Amino acid sequence: MRTALPEWFHPGPPGGWTADMLDHLPPDAPRHVELIDGALVIGPPRTAFHHFAIRLLDDRLAPPAHLAVLREMTVTLGPRQRPEPDLLVVENAAITPKTTSFGPQDVHLVAEVASEASLGRDRTTKPAKYAAAGIRHFWRVEEEDGLPVVYTFELEPSVRAYVPTGIHRKRLRADIGFDVNIDLTLTWPRP
Repeated sequence: MRTALPEWFHPGPPGGWTADMLDHLPPDAPRHVELIDGALVIGPPRTAFHHFAIRLLDDRLAPPAHLAVLREMTVTLGPRQRPEPDLLVVENAAITPKTTSFGPQDVHLVAEVASEASLGRDRTTKPAKYAAAGIRHFWRVEEEDGLPVVYTFELEPSVRAYVPTGIHRKRLRADIGFDVNIDLTLTWPRP
């Protein structure tokens, strides 16, 4: 017996979805839905590595008082672009109780923890879109032998493209307008 598909699962409206439509998805829609080029992208289940890598960065990033670290909120890059980075550093002034997405002008850093399902988007599609929107810093986190490796990038503003600034194993040291010095050792729960 076939079951009916949820309303959100059917093809989008003519011309594709728009960024403002994400705020009006029904309650049974998946938790992590992004909009890339007018198409809904549904994230796969998160791995333990993904969870612990995000938590490590969230716990250890210490931005100045005018910035805040947030997890898994969207950035509206245009009418058909609303990706959901795993971690963001944003201007406090842009945060209200009803905020569901940030404009690129309020975003200081986006970080993506790559998985097998998202690797292409996290290595090429999303960085190009973040850079074109003018977001100054981008980090991509990948797993190597169970440990995070952080690839860091900074925007070259004249061409709106990211240039690599480092590959970090064991320790992430960077200057992104504030000093970053993070031990990348993941703390796994004991069995």
